[in-house]
Amino acid sequence: MPTPSDPLLQPRFMGIPTFMRLPHQPTADGLDIAVLGIPYDGSVTNRPGTRHGPRGLRDASSLTRLIHHRTRVNPLDLATIADIGDIPLTRMYEPAATMEEIETFVASVVAAGALPLSAGGDHSITYPILRAVGKDRPVALIQIDAHADTLDDYQGSNLNHGSPFRRANEAGVIVPDKTIQIGIRGSHNGTAVWDYSAETGMRLMFMEDVVEMGIDAVISEVRSLIGDHPVYLTFDIDALDPAFAPGTGTPEIGGFTTREALKLVRGLRGLNYVGADLVEVSPPFDSSNLTSLAGATLMYELLCHLAESATL
Repeated sequence: MPTPSDPLLQPRFMGIPTFMRLPHQPTADGLDIAVLGIPYDGSVTNRPGTRHGPRGLRDASSLTRLIHHRTRVNPLDLATIADIGDIPLTRMYEPAATMEEIETFVASVVAAGALPLSAGGDHSITYPILRAVGKDRPVALIQIDAHADTLDDYQGSNLNHGSPFRRANEAGVIVPDKTIQIGIRGSHNGTAVWDYSAETGMRLMFMEDVVEMGIDAVISEVRSLIGDHPVYLTFDIDALDPAFAPGTGTPEIGGFTTREALKLVRGLRGLNYVGADLVEVSPPFDSSNLTSLAGATLMYELLCHLAESATL
């Protein structure tokens, strides 16, 4: 527990803005959980700005206190956690090289024995993260998102933010029949993304399915599908309705409310997590920091889950 002189107990507007004003260290050595930023938006297909996402999420997270009001979980009581800063990207105009840099950095986190909790960045970053966490054993995947992101090629690039889960499946680092995509909606010019998910065995859950089933039934289906298999959770902020998260690159109306999203994520407590991320927050398109606040709060929920997993 922190002492009164620690940044975590200072007024919310003071202190260095690490995530939740956690301690900062340059590597994952000695950590159970490493919080890291990936300020990259070189693979977007619509509005940019998610390179500023990690900073926006860290700033908004200064409002987050330690103890969860429902579960009474204090992640710092359960795990050794620090913010290890941003991945030092050096070739941001080369998507393939950037993916390699992300994979190498996250692999060092995994090798240190820490679970990565990443702040994006556009959704392309999840592909190299999955290559790192799923290298030795393919992982189950929970994707909460407005888009399936199983596109193949866009404008000549197969490393865009609409393709990470096709690439991850091709790389053999996820288990397709233990992959569930929740909240999918919005029009496309073709059916390839949805067809790919269905044909490879991914559970594609459109937002209309979520509404009809209800959040409790969705949670039950996820838990039944995943079981105790090692699982990675990725949350694209555009899963939220743009009324709650306007600051994102590809908004789609008809999404989750923040209350529904919190209930869904909280219902996924106790799974065998190997990591998680929160992506696609674009502060330049935000309104009154609503999107950053929603994203930071959801990251805290994921941090609590990872802290419990770190003790298993």
